Amino acid sequence: MHDRLYTAALELFAEQGYERTTIDQIAERADVARGTFFNHFQRKEDLVTTWAQQRQEKLRELMDRSLAHDDYDTTVQLERCMSALAEFNEGERKLTQVMLTAWLKSGQPLLEAPEYAGAVFVQAISAGQVRGDIAADIDPVLAGNMLRDAYLGLLYRWSQSAEETIPLHVELRALLRITLTGVNSYAKRGWTAQRAPESAPVAS
Repeated sequence: MHDRLYTAALELFAEQGYERTTIDQIAERADVARGTFFNHFQRKEDLVTTWAQQRQEKLRELMDRSLAHDDYDTTVQLERCMSALAEFNEGERKLTQVMLTAWLKSGQPLLEAPEYAGAVFVQAISAGQVRGDIAADIDPVLAGNMLRDAYLGLLYRWSQSAEETIPLHVELRALLRITLTGVNSYAKRGWTAQRAPESAPVAS
């Protein structure tokens, strides 16, 4: 019954949007009484939380299997992670757009535990440090959360754009390349840890 209600809700969200879908409509689509909904979900927002948690669990299971292969370096592991994320979202673009917007509006990103937010990325980076292909002085939690934040920002922009934009998997690979290789050398531009170059504009 839980899965039936959840499936009915996702169908309606994809068809008419999250805001326009009511609990009565979900119960009707699932062919149950309205009160049955509340036996499984306290409120409509719980469906959004379930959607996010299921995707996170699916990604974690995939990466647990991938990280079991010690012969894969960190680049390969992170590429697999980004490819899986792209597949999740590209496979259900319309639903992703609806659910991501509802997830953001419900404040779910702010409710996640800090150590959980980028857990999969943190795990891959930590494993890379053990292997020696990630610098030992990199904070894996900071790096993992930065990757997660960059992914979510890119995902939101992609989900709100027109269908003919650059495929998500292409943008995620570019994001990963930039993250792993950097953009430019501070030394070449005259940057130091203490000061910016003389020609750099000063923010007002």
